[in-house]
Amino acid sequence: MLDAVECALSGGCIVYPTTTQPALGCLPEPAALDGLYELKQRPADMPVSIGVASLEQAAALVEVPDDVRDFLAAFPEGSLTVVLRAHETLDARLGGDNVAIRVVAHPVAKELLAITGPLTASSANRSGEEPVSDCDEATRLLSATGEGVSSVSGVCPGGAPSTLIAWYSVCGSTQLSDTEVLREGVVSTEEILTWLRKET
Repeated sequence: MLDAVECALSGGCIVYPTTTQPALGCLPEPAALDGLYELKQRPADMPVSIGVASLEQAAALVEVPDDVRDFLAAFPEGSLTVVLRAHETLDARLGGDNVAIRVVAHPVAKELLAITGPLTASSANRSGEEPVSDCDEATRLLSATGEGVSSVSGVCPGGAPSTLIAWYSVCGSTQLSDTEVLREGVVSTEEILTWLRKET
């Protein structure tokens, strides 16, 4: 893992395991994002999420209301990515004022992010291509030369990605019920709506 940590902290990209699919991580800084978007061949107007080891780590970047803590605690750790209001406007490729945050659950990812701080958590594949479950294989597919990308070895379960949620505060509302499911994933839309109905 040491090589991957050094790569990330020096502005490179790393592939690391999560409880769903391998993630492509870099520091949430413009130069590092340039490298990530080039590797993924991803349009600049499609923001990527940020992975954190804990909500305490997320709180340095975004507002974390108490009801978000309750919401995340109600579902398996790592199964949700929630768009929250940034303390200050970030790079547009991170969402600008509204940033998607995922608290990772994989023990290797937690250990990694505890050392590096927040890293992007985009899927480790080129845009439009199917993700693979093996981190080393994902790294090879992203960079045949190996330049600018390192890997934390591991095989992920695969399957559906995390469910992407827009918290009501970023939807211009003060009502919990206005929280939106942007992408159904590991947690179904119905499970989300059931929780919201119960809390309102």
